[in-house]
Amino acid sequence: MKIVKTDAAPAAIGPYSQGIVVRDLFYSSGQIPLNLAGEIVGTDIETQAAQVFANLRAVLAAAGSSMDKVIKATVFMKDLADFGRLNAVYAEAFGSHTPARSCVEVARLPRDVLVEIEVVAEIG
Repeated sequence: MKIVKTDAAPAAIGPYSQGIVVRDLFYSSGQIPLNLAGEIVGTDIETQAAQVFANLRAVLAAAGSSMDKVIKATVFMKDLADFGRLNAVYAEAFGSHTPARSCVEVARLPRDVLVEIEVVAEIG
């Protein structure tokens, strides 16, 4: 098992790692829309989702993976009324690659953000 840590994504805000590699799979922690200074980016779903994907790209790269190697994404949203708008950003982030996905509305997310996303990806 290898712990993934990169300065190219915001540091964990609790006692956990940005991600873990086990054999040939990477498991990310949930990424929220924080910049490198740990500040929340944006107040709308599009801006926040774009930052989440920037953070995911950084931790995936640190793990030796990339967005086109993502097998499964789990999306946590504050309000499913934003589903269509999130999907537009999601589709742009993944392009023609369409990993398996779950998307759920939750009562609250860390730091009261609008979206959190975690992924599982192949390494290499």
